[in-house]
Amino acid sequence: MSHNEDEAFSESKLLEAVENQLRDNDPAFVQAVLNKLTLVGQAREESLQMMALVLAYCIEQMLREEHASFDLASYEAHLRNLPDLPPAFDED
Repeated sequence: MSHNEDEAFSESKLLEAVENQLRDNDPAFVQAVLNKLTLVGQAREESLQMMALVLAYCIEQMLREEHASFDLASYEAHLRNLPDLPPAFDED
C-alpha cells in the first residue's frame, strides 16, 4: 500500500469511527458537536472530516504521550472547539 493509499485508508477508518459514535450516540457529545456545526452552516461531510481529524489528533497524542487510555475529556474539548482545529493542524 502506498503512502497515499494508507492515508486514505486511515481517513476512511476515522470517518467510520465517528459515524459509529454518532450511530451509537456514544459518546453523546459527538452528536451535539455535529448539531452545532450544522447550525453554524457547516456541511455534514465537512463536519465529519473535521471531527475525524480531531479523533486522529487525540489518538496521536495518546500514542505520543504513551497514555494507557484514550483521553475522552480532551476529545470532547477539541470537538467542542470546532470549527477551530487543534493547534497541530493550524500549522498546515
